[in-house]
Amino acid sequence: MLQALDARHAAVPGILEDSEARSRGSISEPEWLLFEPLIEEIQRLKKERNALLIAHNYQTAEIFHGVADARGDSLALARHAANSSADVIVMCGVRFMAETAKLLCPDKTVLLPDLEAGCSLAASITPEDVRALRRQYPGAPVVGYVNTSAAVKAELDICCTSSNAVRVVESLGAERVIFVPDEYLARFVASRTNVEIIPWRGHCEVHERFTAAELEEYRAATGAYVLAHPECPEDVQLAADYVGSTSGMIEELTARHPKRALLLTECSMSDNVAVAHPDIEFVRPCNLCPHMKRITLANIRDCLRSLSPAIELEAGIAERARSAVRRMLEVR
Repeated sequence: MLQALDARHAAVPGILEDSEARSRGSISEPEWLLFEPLIEEIQRLKKERNALLIAHNYQTAEIFHGVADARGDSLALARHAANSSADVIVMCGVRFMAETAKLLCPDKTVLLPDLEAGCSLAASITPEDVRALRRQYPGAPVVGYVNTSAAVKAELDICCTSSNAVRVVESLGAERVIFVPDEYLARFVASRTNVEIIPWRGHCEVHERFTAAELEEYRAATGAYVLAHPECPEDVQLAADYVGSTSGMIEELTARHPKRALLLTECSMSDNVAVAHPDIEFVRPCNLCPHMKRITLANIRDCLRSLSPAIELEAGIAERARSAVRRMLEVR
């Protein structure tokens, strides 16, 4: 079967052979046969449209390895969008990510294959909430996680991601900072800086399901090295061996190279990282993000065919939100 599949792919232009090789660990041969026509058409449409397809670490393997031109966490995707010379950007992620790409590339067509791909964090706070916080804590700058709508970003002083949140907070030189919307990330930042952090009460519906008791059960049964995302509850962070962003997790795995690893984050992350680390055994407590899973090969193909649905932002909101995102990108 494998030889037949290799021969068939060799005869089909547009299939990324290196991508296929990388993803063999997480996509079966029959699945590749099923995905192949869609992958081939997407590769062709990308060339025709001069499109860049960027995929978050939580995307499924056939997207992440099969068709994505660039991959990474929210910060990496923002930088890819900002530096792209493509006419069209296809965001394989959720709506706030597509809005961020549009903020950085206002003259480009930014497509989100499914406009219903949302985020519980982005839904947890409104622009009025931010304005109320400013009234309650006058003079305190507002740092907003990139997991927010463009309308909320327009009310912020600066954005951050989980990988640069501490640096962003300290870049302000303030004694007290409002941090929205993720409460657990805010407390993670507070534990790593002398700046007083005023948190909001938003939570990620995927990460908040992890528990310290669950972590200890997995650790006792497998001896795995535990890596947790800072969107996890505080007791989970305290029980983990490492806490950091998705990009930080990848760097930690590369440096430490444990025999077994347990990633307390969205399920597809383990599948995608496992391809680059075939000698690490990944224990998978599988919490899926229903919003990320709205993106499929079929709707990626459809949006490239029709150049829709496209992200559009009101000019006044976009200008103010863009300032907060660009200020984040200046922090090193």
